[in-house]
Amino acid sequence: MCELFAMSSRLPTSVGLSLERLARHGGAEGPHKDGWGIALYEGRDAFLFREPAAASDSELERFIQRHAPPSSLVLAHIRMATHGDISLRNTQPFMRELGGRTHVFAHNGDLDGMDKQQAFYTRRFRPVGDTDSEVAFCCLLERLARLWDGPCERLPALSARLEAVAASAAELRPFGPANLLYSDGDALFVHAHRRTQGDGEIRPPGLHVLERTCHEPHGGLQGEGVRLTTVDQALTLVASLPLTSEPWRPLDEGEVLAIRDGHIVDRHLPRDVGRPQES
Repeated sequence: MCELFAMSSRLPTSVGLSLERLARHGGAEGPHKDGWGIALYEGRDAFLFREPAAASDSELERFIQRHAPPSSLVLAHIRMATHGDISLRNTQPFMRELGGRTHVFAHNGDLDGMDKQQAFYTRRFRPVGDTDSEVAFCCLLERLARLWDGPCERLPALSARLEAVAASAAELRPFGPANLLYSDGDALFVHAHRRTQGDGEIRPPGLHVLERTCHEPHGGLQGEGVRLTTVDQALTLVASLPLTSEPWRPLDEGEVLAIRDGHIVDRHLPRDVGRPQES
């Protein structure tokens, strides 16, 4: 299975260390050698870097570790191909425009037979490649277009966007593991399901989350008579597998999060899943 990573923060920051740890799984310490990609938001647009090759061997990936612009919203994916050939068009994350914003999506899992169902055929948004993941993205955008169509400055209610993501995720789950990351540049939406665990069994958790708060010095004139101030930074990290030794929380099966400015601001749970303990 592929692996996912995302970050939302209050202030722009670098993800070089997290990306380096994820890249190790992309060929050197894991089987995810069939492609990698990362999207770094800047306002309503995003830088997108993708390559249909192993992240652990990539000079481009190492360049991004060192030189990528700081961002407060990041989505990344490393691929182990199961649907579609190894090519750029099948490499995630995927990107589309809707409502005057760049929308980014990444998925982990196998949605067997979903792309053959008439209910998942789309008209307005169509896949460039031939992966089940991109079909799922196009279907999500078809649903979200009802909220976004209109003046470009209009931002649909967060609760309505969360419900749309949750409804799309519920439609995907019967076809197989459906862990996904999605962002419209305003918020990060995360759906956790199941994934192949170390013993080969497919079960929850599909994703893990880590919330951090810290204080960072702000200013570069120490020693010049200027007093440094401290700013509060907040981060929420999401990954298929914990990337550090810190206590990452496994997400419940079917749990959907809305994350903005480094904080989990809303969540959705299926009726048959109990509400998780607050971290």
